[in-house]
Amino acid sequence: MNYKLSPSDLTFLYSGCKRCFYNKVVHGVTQPSIPLPAVFSKIAALLKDHYDGKRTNELHAALPAGFVSHGEQYVKSVIINSTNHNATCYISGRFDIVVTFDDDTYGIIDFKTGKPSNESAKLYSRQLQAYAYALQRPAQNALTLSPIAKLGLLYFYPSKTSQQSIEKLAFESEITWIEVENNEQDFLGFVDEVLGILDKPEAIESDPRCQWCAYPKKLPTSAPLQRKLF
Repeated sequence: MNYKLSPSDLTFLYSGCKRCFYNKVVHGVTQPSIPLPAVFSKIAALLKDHYDGKRTNELHAALPAGFVSHGEQYVKSVIINSTNHNATCYISGRFDIVVTFDDDTYGIIDFKTGKPSNESAKLYSRQLQAYAYALQRPAQNALTLSPIAKLGLLYFYPSKTSQQSIEKLAFESEITWIEVENNEQDFLGFVDEVLGILDKPEAIESDPRCQWCAYPKKLPTSAPLQRKLF
């Protein structure tokens, strides 16, 4: 079988519960969706519009010279094979932005609204490395950008407010750049681990912390007794 792997699923679902990950990828059974508050989507859209075409020194001083060249585009990789497993896979998803540096290399940046941490950087590294792999090893007719020189997260964390009129209040944010290592061999080793899960004839045991897997066990096993009203 050749499985489609979403960079976001490799980040959240695989880390959260491998049984749920298996059921989604292999059987198409997804966890119930929890819509994010619309304000986060609005913030993300405003950030992407604001930075479109901007020089990298307007994003963060730690970035090499360049400009924001691509926003929210889909990627698809070649098929990834493993000598250890029968299953194969490919990467398919959509990145936030890509910057083109003045030395003709590229950087992939994910916008995050929240407080930065090294733990979250480790979590998101899989997602960024998946985008990098797909852009450098694209499927036929898919977007190609190579070489990828930098991966990172640009965090926006509200720090104070300012108000210039009674109708408008502005939030000022601290901007933090956290760079993520781009190591293709490490990423392929991770994909090999994932294929080992997908190659199994049935889903593995659920993570004991997974609320979705635990939910059916919490349901009553019989119908409640009907109360007679007098």
